[in-house]
Amino acid sequence: MEKAVDEGGHRPVRRGTPAGEDIWSGTWVTERLGVELEGDEDLPALLGLALRRNPKRAHLLVSHVLGKHVPQSPAVVYGHGVALGRRVRELLGDSAHDAVVLGYAETATGLGHCVADGLGVARCLHSTRRPVAGTATAGGFEESHSHATSHLLLPEDPSLLAGEGPLVLVDDEFSTGNTVLNTVRDLHARYPRGWYVIVALVDMRSPADAGRLDEFARGIGARIDLVTTASGTVRLPDGVLEKGQQLVARHERASGGGSGAAASGPVAQFPAPLEGASGGGSGAGASGSVAQFPAPLGGDGGSARREADGWAGHSGARGTARSAPTGPRPAGGLTRVELGWPAGLPDGGRHGFTPAHRARLEHALPDMAARLAQALPADAHRVLVLGFEELMYAPLRLAHELERTTRAEVRFSTTTRSPVLAVDDPGYAIRTRLVFPAHDDPADGPGERYAYNVAGGGFDAVVAVVDSAADTPALHAPDGLLARLAAHTPQVLLAVVPSYVPAPQDAPERPATMLPEPLRGPAFSSYAPEEVGWLLQDLSHVTLEAPTEEREEAVQSGGAHYAESLPVEYQPSEQYQELFHAALDESAARLAHAVGVVTETVLAERAPRPVLVSLARAGTPVGILMRRWAQHRHGLDLPHYAVSIVRGRGIDANALRWLAAHHDPRDVVFVDGWTGKGAITRELAQAVEEFEKLEGVTGFDPEIAVLADPGSCVRTYGTREDYLIPSACLNSTVSGLISRTVLRADLVGPDDFHGAKFYRELAGADLSVAFLDAVSARFPEVIDAACAEAKDLLSADRTPTWEGWAAVERISEEYGIHDVNLVKPGVGETTRVLLRRVPWKVLARAGAGSDLDHVRLLAEQRGVPVEEVAELPYTCVGLIHPRYTRGATGADGRAVTR
Repeated sequence: MEKAVDEGGHRPVRRGTPAGEDIWSGTWVTERLGVELEGDEDLPALLGLALRRNPKRAHLLVSHVLGKHVPQSPAVVYGHGVALGRRVRELLGDSAHDAVVLGYAETATGLGHCVADGLGVARCLHSTRRPVAGTATAGGFEESHSHATSHLLLPEDPSLLAGEGPLVLVDDEFSTGNTVLNTVRDLHARYPRGWYVIVALVDMRSPADAGRLDEFARGIGARIDLVTTASGTVRLPDGVLEKGQQLVARHERASGGGSGAAASGPVAQFPAPLEGASGGGSGAGASGSVAQFPAPLGGDGGSARREADGWAGHSGARGTARSAPTGPRPAGGLTRVELGWPAGLPDGGRHGFTPAHRARLEHALPDMAARLAQALPADAHRVLVLGFEELMYAPLRLAHELERTTRAEVRFSTTTRSPVLAVDDPGYAIRTRLVFPAHDDPADGPGERYAYNVAGGGFDAVVAVVDSAADTPALHAPDGLLARLAAHTPQVLLAVVPSYVPAPQDAPERPATMLPEPLRGPAFSSYAPEEVGWLLQDLSHVTLEAPTEEREEAVQSGGAHYAESLPVEYQPSEQYQELFHAALDESAARLAHAVGVVTETVLAERAPRPVLVSLARAGTPVGILMRRWAQHRHGLDLPHYAVSIVRGRGIDANALRWLAAHHDPRDVVFVDGWTGKGAITRELAQAVEEFEKLEGVTGFDPEIAVLADPGSCVRTYGTREDYLIPSACLNSTVSGLISRTVLRADLVGPDDFHGAKFYRELAGADLSVAFLDAVSARFPEVIDAACAEAKDLLSADRTPTWEGWAAVERISEEYGIHDVNLVKPGVGETTRVLLRRVPWKVLARAGAGSDLDHVRLLAEQRGVPVEEVAELPYTCVGLIHPRYTRGATGADGRAVTR
């Protein structure tokens, strides 16, 4: 593996600072929490430390050279990225022409562009958290430690990620490797290739995490190289997360810096400009070491002076002395600058950015920078160009050109979603914080956004650069970003870059009439033919089963997707079957009530004659029960189909085509058994949106109706309690003898339905119809109560809170798993873990009763520890072995503990 630096011999960075030396911007955190950086001598010049308002990780590595949280010379920011790109070009050789660079939102969108510029010949794309109408999703992944996790990939050219050339993944830091592994795992399943290069400013992995990357590369049979500027690791003492959260809370209470504060504490307390560096330079040091760049933020220790009018000791542009006011001031003026952005030029890499795009940008930069320079006040010596969240590259290039062509001391930074504590101390990386509402109508709803180290920065003018999607009334509101900036600088300039939206893609013509008719029992499944039609293909003749341990190792290594094979069907013991029957007898009325509630809600709110489409296979028994309720209560004979949806791959598009050809999509109601953390809920919403964009078919509502919604992920449900649904206890023998669905390229062609198997040989153990009959028999006794509850729900606030997702993220971090896909919340999902995966442990809510009898029995049979946890939001949570290889279990395949 290619290493940017020698990782051996890591040494702690300085904790104390001798008199007369600058104070390192991580000193404050180190002294209070014991967090330390160990590694290369360059690390203190590259990184500082801060504390984050984030339940997943207490500390934040604050880059001095990224241009995100810390205003820095544009030449320094651009130079570091270009230098990394040149090293990648040298590594790739002739393969550089086929490479694609992928930067991570939001912090590394600009860095990814700069790396691509250093490569010179590579196309660039960055992930995004902003869905764009009319653009199909080429992939997505989760960033487990981030405050905002979901990433989308939206290339305008569908072939951008499909080539066989090297994929260069760029992030600001390489900490655990989880984000990169999630990305490569997802993309390698869709677009396999033989070479990946990971690029980061700093490699801060622990020795254990470092070994995971090599193991992962071997598992997928690909080469993975690493190129970084410096390396080290973060030493975290025990209990640092809890201590950090307490420290953040204490300081925010003391400063009154709650979430709505415009800045963290009174701005008058902040000293003069936060940087001690002078001049920007022209970037000549782009390929050199950190020492060749202008210095990052620094304090002057004991010599720092607080003066009412500014900081007389600060150097002005090109070394000229001046005084810069730093405290709050009356609102300054606002000037809108028309950049003259080239027509049709993308604003960045959200949809792809080519070398030809870069050439057009560089041709236009001098004129655009000249317009900015002309609009600046004549006496503006210190100027900040402030980018906007993911929009980093265009503002950076404008800032770099402004720095190159004017006498002003130009700095560059960017607004962010990331909540960080601000502390007025030269030994702390985030000195001030401006808070303002989001102003680009984000898909995840309104929220706070931040600009760090701007207040108190002594800027004579701030140039805010946003894209047109963010030029909204919220931007101009009294509490908006522009007003916050105007309180701290004499002049605010606004430059708006047109948001690039790809042209709609022509929908390919697919003759839906050529798709086969649904499969039905008894030829396929043990259900009666009128109960459900399966929009699947029969793969019963194919051997797809693999031992659980082999499947788990292949899935976690990235060598296979879980939908490419099937687990060996669990054959329940006599004791376990007795538990199933006892659970069914005990819960049949409760289940019937929930079926009534969700069906009545659908009939009243969604469609008077809905087309039920269950997500195979857990949703299919529920879909049949809803159909039976509608027939029993209202005399309706509702159509019901089962379709496949696969996490990370989406819903079966051919099934949707068939449905659109035979029914009004507005009548379709998707049905599932229960929600866990809500992954399938999100997957379906994204898949339906993508399908409608590509096909030109509208009307499908991705809202899922479920029997139980313990994760609070949907609006249409029978209950939000987490209790045992007996159909979760078994596999095919309670699901019409149908397997999980299968999606494998050699078996499922572009015009085929996804596949599944019919286990006819298990007919003697089949309980599918018995389960349905037991629940349906209780309909008469629960009708009144179910209808009354449904009526109450229709007028209630059922907005999803996504409590389940939040809980899963917390558990993932608390137990050191760092992958939400390995945390399966709820009774149903925990049962699946024990039946199909390699379980690590089960978390059970203290005092949970008979709903967990079958879980405890399965756990005992597989040697899995059950840990009681107070205040667990679910009845139980199943944890899949987080770093499974067959060596992680005993010879008998039983799970191991820590």
